[in-house]
Amino acid sequence: MKVSALLVTATLMLPVFMTACTNAEAPRTAADPAAPTDKEWSMPNKNYASTRYSTLNTINTDNVKTLKVAWTFSTGVLRGHEGGPLVVGETMYVHTPFPDIVYALDLAKEGAPIKWKYVPKQDPKVIPIACCDTVNRGLAYADGSIFLNQLDATTVALDAATGKELWKIKQGDYKNGQTITSAPMVVKDKVISGISGGEFGVRGFVTANDVKTGKQVWRMYSTGPEAEVGFTGTDNEKSWKGDEWKRGGGTTWGWYSYDPELNLFYYGTGNPGSWNPDQRPGDNKWSMTIFARDPDTGLAKWAYQKTPHDAWDYDGINENVLIDLTLNGQMRKVLVNFDRNGFSYTLDRATGELLMAEPFVNVNWAKGIDLKTGLPIENPEKRTSSAMNTKDICPSAMGGKNQQPVAYSPRTNLFYVPANNLCMDYEGVKIAYQAGQPYVGAIVLSRPGPGGNRGEFIAWDPTTGKKAWSIPEGLAAWGGALATGGDVVFYGTMEGWLKAVHAKTGEVLWKFKTPSGIIGNPMTYTGPDGKQYVAVLSGVGGWSGIAVAGDLGAEALPTDALGAVGAFGDVGSFSTQGGVLTVFALP
Repeated sequence: MKVSALLVTATLMLPVFMTACTNAEAPRTAADPAAPTDKEWSMPNKNYASTRYSTLNTINTDNVKTLKVAWTFSTGVLRGHEGGPLVVGETMYVHTPFPDIVYALDLAKEGAPIKWKYVPKQDPKVIPIACCDTVNRGLAYADGSIFLNQLDATTVALDAATGKELWKIKQGDYKNGQTITSAPMVVKDKVISGISGGEFGVRGFVTANDVKTGKQVWRMYSTGPEAEVGFTGTDNEKSWKGDEWKRGGGTTWGWYSYDPELNLFYYGTGNPGSWNPDQRPGDNKWSMTIFARDPDTGLAKWAYQKTPHDAWDYDGINENVLIDLTLNGQMRKVLVNFDRNGFSYTLDRATGELLMAEPFVNVNWAKGIDLKTGLPIENPEKRTSSAMNTKDICPSAMGGKNQQPVAYSPRTNLFYVPANNLCMDYEGVKIAYQAGQPYVGAIVLSRPGPGGNRGEFIAWDPTTGKKAWSIPEGLAAWGGALATGGDVVFYGTMEGWLKAVHAKTGEVLWKFKTPSGIIGNPMTYTGPDGKQYVAVLSGVGGWSGIAVAGDLGAEALPTDALGAVGAFGDVGSFSTQGGVLTVFALP
């Protein structure tokens, strides 16, 4: 069964809507900024489609077992290292968590010495405003410039050759709870950035700034009046109680994708504020939503709300991977999203039509997704409230998959999914909003899911909505995946292992223990010497590793760190703080 995307004139109870984009320019291809060669890695998720797939195949299933460390680099920062480096030409660009240092490393010289270093000036008072560690998910490159989002909600453009600051613009104020942890994306002549702070009552938005000057071109919000959301005819405000939409979350701290032919970029919005669902009756549009927007105007063509009136903190910001897929004998241009709520969604990326939705992890909060309406078929026993402590909900608020991005290989037609196996208890509590203060309103306790393993690395067949194979992990698989033309897939573990597995079978072909837990995303490139390299950041942290990164200590309660300590309070037994880039090559 399939559901067609609904026009805005259709029944407004349904979560998929469509409206027309206006003033769209013809899609550009060769003229697009940041058009990479496959020897480079010039975008955080490799390409606009966010496949994290490289055609490089010198490292393959036969020889990966001989992979050795080529060189290492210490970032000098001991917090959670998410994301991964960029490689453009003969330069590697490495970022750190707060204070968000950027290094340019010279790959043409032995040991990759530093070409330049940029250290932002930020008020350390921003540190406790970061919800779940002081992470940064990466940089963007275009037209000779590097773009950085700082934790204090500042976007900076740097000269890629010298590190000179070209422009700097404030996107928000951390004193009001606004921060930025996501990587920007450049689309044509605009750099697109989101905002974090859903746990502080921040109203989510996405912003386009001029690449050359930093001038704001447009800003569109996730909640509120239609003109400010850029999506007409959908009664956004009526889906909230009173003016709750003004602190309604829907922040945009995840990943971005772009289809040049359709001239649409895609991203997800986060949880509604507060976490107590009783304080915000209604669907809470457009939290927990996949948006398709025109990058020229910011106007939305369609939106699909995955989890209306969220009661579990199933932040909907995970990456949207753009592929062509044969379904029911028909080739479709689709978007695939592995959501925190435990379901994998496949939508027509031109229209928002929902084509498939299947659980990829253990799920009991819903029995499935109704393909006619697009709505979850909820299990009423697992809907949370402030009237009780709802027990044993799967997945936990930490998600069936958190922000760690998947990879897709066109050689195997499989997705490679770093997943969690976590359940939780959840009780809403009444909370009053105060600017710059936490606005959570829930007591959460996460724990390992069925079987006791807290993670799993999954090969997923998008044509059937089923697992092809999987590898259980003792801790969550909190880092991203990399697929290559050599049929080798790489991923990291919170213990610090970088693993190489056979893309077709899941056989572990090689592994190496890095200095700290891996929550970053491996990448690959061809060096100036013509050799293929694989690189990954290690440095345990993020939400899952905050007990170590934040030095919470033995006195931490299981419900601390928004419930993360209950699931990962023992991470310190497996990993210590770190901040190291490790680069591998064949002998």
